[in-house]
Amino acid sequence: MSAQENQSEAHPARFRTVQALSLVEDAVYIGLGVLLTIAACVLLIGAFKAIFKSMAAGQSSGQVLTLLDQVLLTLLVIELLYTVQVSFREHGLLAEPFLVVALIAAIRRVLVVTAQVPELPQREDVIFRHAMIELAVLTGMIIVLVASLIAMQRHAKWKSKQM
Repeated sequence: MSAQENQSEAHPARFRTVQALSLVEDAVYIGLGVLLTIAACVLLIGAFKAIFKSMAAGQSSGQVLTLLDQVLLTLLVIELLYTVQVSFREHGLLAEPFLVVALIAAIRRVLVVTAQVPELPQREDVIFRHAMIELAVLTGMIIVLVASLIAMQRHAKWKSKQM
């Protein structure tokens, strides 16, 4: 018996409840999509303003890290938007978009911490040690995330060959 036949034989109140919850889910996904779109546009406009302002002041080299940080944050928001889109279309969660979001977030944090290392106080070994531990954990996380993405893609290729 298929899922559709099973639903049609289900109690009408149960079927209406499932439909209502599905509509609520769709409304929330649409709201999240709109909010993420606005956030991405604001971040992109802010990045353009920052780069044009620094170029006009002749300080473009000092703003590269800030620009890169904003670009990666914008990319992170766009990936979240893609994740919402996929969840909306599939009516379920897929792991791969979340792994990409986590990978971008980890890379973004590595870049920020790495840029801050030269600015750390020379006498504070504890702060430097914590930064190095954070970089090590982030590096391990990036390796695991990339390995997971590769494994998922290989599994998808293997699965498609089996069909």
